[in-house]
Amino acid sequence: MLSPSPSDSLADRLANLTLDLCRIDSVTGDEEAICVDLESRLASIGGLEVTRVGRSLAVRGPWIGRPKIAFVGHTDTVPPHPGDPVPSLLGGQVLGLGSSDMKGGVAVMLALAEDLDLKALDYDLAWVFYDAEEGPFDGSGLGPLLEAVDWLKDVDLAFCLEPSDNVVQVGCVGTLHARVTFHGRSAHSARPWQGDNAVHKAGSLLLDLSRLAPREVDCGGHIFKEVMSITLAEGGRARNVVPESFDLNLNYRFAPNRTLEEACAQVESLVAGRAEVVFVDQSPAGRVVTDNLHFQEFVAQTGVAVTSKQAWTDVARLAQVGVDAVNFGPGNSAQAHQAGETADVGLLAESYQLFRRFLSPER
Repeated sequence: MLSPSPSDSLADRLANLTLDLCRIDSVTGDEEAICVDLESRLASIGGLEVTRVGRSLAVRGPWIGRPKIAFVGHTDTVPPHPGDPVPSLLGGQVLGLGSSDMKGGVAVMLALAEDLDLKALDYDLAWVFYDAEEGPFDGSGLGPLLEAVDWLKDVDLAFCLEPSDNVVQVGCVGTLHARVTFHGRSAHSARPWQGDNAVHKAGSLLLDLSRLAPREVDCGGHIFKEVMSITLAEGGRARNVVPESFDLNLNYRFAPNRTLEEACAQVESLVAGRAEVVFVDQSPAGRVVTDNLHFQEFVAQTGVAVTSKQAWTDVARLAQVGVDAVNFGPGNSAQAHQAGETADVGLLAESYQLFRRFLSPER
């Protein structure tokens, strides 16, 4: 096994690797170039088996009967903000779209693949690089990858390197989007009594939502908050016409102890027949896996803090196929999707070193 790199050179290396990845445009739907780049880098590393499915890659080293650990990272980014600067190094920061969410994490994954003596570890290792995470649940490249590569389901613990400031975040809230449509009847706005204003009909539901406090749910000793929010509204045809329909997008974030079916029923119960409800996107919650022995070993060896994940990540999709997973990545969570996004170089180096401490038999 390689001896640990000096911290300065390690930080510089990870910073430049993250910068290289940020220079490859990979907005959701345009990940071909970064997939080709990663495939080329991985092919140059001896002892790795690389499988490509679409624009996603499943990679493993020698699997020789040890517990199996996977590192999972998405390669796409949200669209750039107007005026976003070109990727660059700025002091101890990598400046660039996707630097924290999550090309810094992908850089750590690559560096581990390049450095580790895969036959001398306590674990068999795998890496997953996938596209389209930032889009709808059904469009993600992780789903087809899990269907096509059977050995992925044998992983004992997966680390999703979503930005978490090097704090372990267990589980994740589920999320669903419902189109809630109020129906009325159009009329001239000078004679509104001749119609039925669909916007006005939404008032009681909006008032109920405004009074709905976050609901705290304890799952395995970790608190998740269930919340419902209206995030989009659309209706009306002209300034002088009473609208005959009004659409709201209701987003519900629900705790890991609730199924998709139960979450849908909660929305239906809240609406209570006042409007038509159509569920347009549904993503399950991710279970809390603090009983996983490899997770417990990771926390014991590294001493990292553990908290709940108050957002959705692919730990939920992995749970659906029976793979225990947690969120742990070097990105700054507050930087995700921000204009002028940055990643902290110190966190990149720390993440790499924590993973090596866990994986190495040299305690």
